[in-house]
Amino acid sequence: MSAPDPGAEVVLRVEGVTAGYGGPPIIENVSIEVRRGKITAIVGPNGAGKSTLLKSIAGVIKVSAGHVYVLDRESTNLAPEKLVRMRLSYVPQVANTFPDLTVRENLDMGGYTLKRGVSERIDELCELFPDIKRSLKRKAGALSGGQRTMLAMARALMLQPAVMLLDEPSAGLSPIFQSALWEQIEKVASTGVGICVVEQNTRRSLRHADWGYVLVLGKNRLDGPAQELLHDEEVIDLYVGRMS
Repeated sequence: MSAPDPGAEVVLRVEGVTAGYGGPPIIENVSIEVRRGKITAIVGPNGAGKSTLLKSIAGVIKVSAGHVYVLDRESTNLAPEKLVRMRLSYVPQVANTFPDLTVRENLDMGGYTLKRGVSERIDELCELFPDIKRSLKRKAGALSGGQRTMLAMARALMLQPAVMLLDEPSAGLSPIFQSALWEQIEKVASTGVGICVVEQNTRRSLRHADWGYVLVLGKNRLDGPAQELLHDEEVIDLYVGRMS
């Protein structure tokens, strides 16, 4: 298949990555690209290694083979705090906010390396996330699941990343909140951030994404324009399911 929008800059490149948790590898020889201002969806059946892939990119687990590049700089196996400085952010599915801190304090924590301009950056993100603006003094633990996900995304954007990894951002959310979340993801992408998202809801992910990769048993199976994958007979039958 053709490359994903060759006119857009590649902000994340993963080449032949193999990784796991100490035993047999969970993902093997996986390659993906994420481009500036575009949404890349990683989909596939349960146990395909989607979240493991994000963790290996984010430095949470070690890569045993292959390479990861952020903005053409090698980032393979760097510690998460160093990856943040390389302009990569990672929003895990769970434990992605500080529940005992206020929304404002969570955002302050997201901008911990900024020497100046923290308040201005928070103001910018409040315009991008209106729900956050209305909740700055509330404890993060008192927010709804959808609001916490929005806060986690906003905190990850404090340092103006070039690429943001989202692991199952809509898990546990109602259909209404899922729709609102995807609208927000599209807004973030429109600011020039490359987004790589893992989701169980394959149909919705491909509907909103620009490019999709299908992982099966830890390996690349298919990739291409998301809308084409959404209407590909093999993808529909094996990984998406037909509408009843």
